[in-house]
Amino acid sequence: MAPFRLTDLALRALSPPGSGQQTHWDESLPGFGVRVSQGGTKTFIVMHGADRRRISIGRYPVVSLTDARAEAKRLLAEATLGRTRPATISWEKATAEFLEMCDGRNKPRTVAGYRRLLNRHFSSLERMQMAEIRSGDVTRRLDRLKDTPSERHHAYVAVKVFFRWAMRRGYVHANPCDQVQLAPVKSERERALSDAELVTVLRAARGQPFPFGPLVQLIALTGQRRGEIATLQWDWIDTANRTITLPAAATKNRRAHTFPYGDLVAGILERLPRTSEFVFPAARPIARGRETTIFNGWGKAKDALDAAIATALAEQGHGDKLLPHWTLHDLRRTFATQLAALSIPVHVTEKLLNHVSGTISGVAAVYNRHSYMGEMRTAVAAWEARLTALIS
Repeated sequence: MAPFRLTDLALRALSPPGSGQQTHWDESLPGFGVRVSQGGTKTFIVMHGADRRRISIGRYPVVSLTDARAEAKRLLAEATLGRTRPATISWEKATAEFLEMCDGRNKPRTVAGYRRLLNRHFSSLERMQMAEIRSGDVTRRLDRLKDTPSERHHAYVAVKVFFRWAMRRGYVHANPCDQVQLAPVKSERERALSDAELVTVLRAARGQPFPFGPLVQLIALTGQRRGEIATLQWDWIDTANRTITLPAAATKNRRAHTFPYGDLVAGILERLPRTSEFVFPAARPIARGRETTIFNGWGKAKDALDAAIATALAEQGHGDKLLPHWTLHDLRRTFATQLAALSIPVHVTEKLLNHVSGTISGVAAVYNRHSYMGEMRTAVAAWEARLTALIS
């Protein structure tokens, strides 16, 4: 169609075409126009270059005519000065490429975390082009998580890592997350479960399906990090000597860790099905060289466990005394707290927890090569006896 002067009055008067899309160009700024779809959506665009590259600026009236014209002038000036725009690619395609790259470089649980956070909280961006996404688009989606500050923080970290990768790929010129400011997350790292709370959690975990139920029990019994127990493989378990060895690649501090286990853990392991090289495999098979990967459905499984706990308390007449907010990491802190109450020496607890810093660190760690295996076995036996007395 012949160009004409775009004004707010003219924009409102534009009628949608009978089918497809129709573009109306602004006579006062060549290359700038508005595309009207059959459904009535009006999107500002700019077109430039020998290849007639088209860039979407935004929808009217969310983006005003004045702002759209100013952005079009900026884009056309950049083209004239020889600056290149980022490669045109959608959010959906970029995230798929990012996650595929992560599969080959990151731990399975890290990739699973990125996939969950990006798909759950930013899926509404999937049809947008990467170069169109602004800090406000990210902020609006993070603001929806204001009631779950920890989840919001994790979502922010994931999307920031993603955009940092996108910058290196040339999909965006700047990371929109750099302009996003979040309130600091209040730390709840002092939480240790009481005896009654621990018993409630363990009894509820017994009724949860494989693999999550047994996984929670092993976290409580061994005091290991949830991610380290989730990666457990059958080859790492020495049933003859009753020890578990986590290789350096599986631990947070990148130090191999061998620790003993007792009768309660042995009983749980003996009842587990062996369907994979992993002790706690994911429910669905994958096709990346292995038949299965590790369990990663933490969110839904934790919600189901909390629901079972609430039901159990209600049945016991304690519906008004619901278990306060707790995390799986609290089981590790509870483990350490309980060992202290059992008069287990601090350095033995730290060996069981595989702590890098503590009473045996620095020069002492270099010269003290004692494994403390005997002392750890004594601690595990005392802990299991304590749990048995609590639960029975």
